[in-house]
Amino acid sequence: MNSGQKIPVILNPAARGERASVLGDKIAALSPRVKVLLTSSPGDAREIAKEAVAQGHTTIIAAGGDGTINEVVNGIGGEEATLGILPVGTMNVFAAELGIPQNNLEKAWQIIEAGFVRPVDLPRANEEYFVQLAGAGLDAEVVRRTTPDSKRALGPISYLLTLAQVAARRPPRVRIEPVDGEPREGSFVLVGNGRLYGGPFVLFKDALLDDGLLDVLVFQNQSHWDLIRYFQAIAFGQHPDLPDVEYFQTRGLRLMSRDYVPVEIDGELTGALPYEFGFSSRKLSVLAPAPALDTGKNGL
Repeated sequence: MNSGQKIPVILNPAARGERASVLGDKIAALSPRVKVLLTSSPGDAREIAKEAVAQGHTTIIAAGGDGTINEVVNGIGGEEATLGILPVGTMNVFAAELGIPQNNLEKAWQIIEAGFVRPVDLPRANEEYFVQLAGAGLDAEVVRRTTPDSKRALGPISYLLTLAQVAARRPPRVRIEPVDGEPREGSFVLVGNGRLYGGPFVLFKDALLDDGLLDVLVFQNQSHWDLIRYFQAIAFGQHPDLPDVEYFQTRGLRLMSRDYVPVEIDGELTGALPYEFGFSSRKLSVLAPAPALDTGKNGL
């Protein structure tokens, strides 16, 4: 990083509610080169990041959850700028995927200062970039139906209550057309770039952030009993072995349906099918922990 240039840190105050001002002060205290830029509404982080790139900033920091990271990445787009992450939101799955400590500003900042740049794939869903996961059907419907008031009052439990309501409905049929495989159908689909979903759950066991492949899970059913089976299997890493779950990798795919099927990207509702998934021609440069050196048996 250019030692003479202020480093823009795009902070989503909603990541900490009424403690936003305290959090902003803590971030500003990390370094005299930090410039904290607060968002005030959805879409702000994207526009601030886009403006920072236009001003010549080569490092841009996202301080928040996966939604904030997603906006900043879309603001950077395919430009030559490096992403840093201060994971301070409620959901920081991409940071966990990279090995960045959660809710520890000092350690996360040390990773940024160390300057190790990791190039990772930059998948696309229609015209939107995403970093970790997209979903069509069940999980997107839960995001769509969970109200802000419910989230504020009940936290993560609000999603479980909505899930119970959505599971009682007739599931749609989603057609999946990989670019390098046979078409198939399912009730809901998850598309991943990394291994994790919703925190500690390893959903895509073979996923790598830089292999040029999307990892896809197709679930055939979504009744209450089916979801209990799926969750139990996911907890033990056995979900790909279920007869009504299919796991595969592909360079790209198209999802479509005759029904209305919502889509979420990195936890935020973005639209409805049809959607096409692929990759940007450029990698995303991310400041991440350096890999541990393997010194072998004879190492010091």
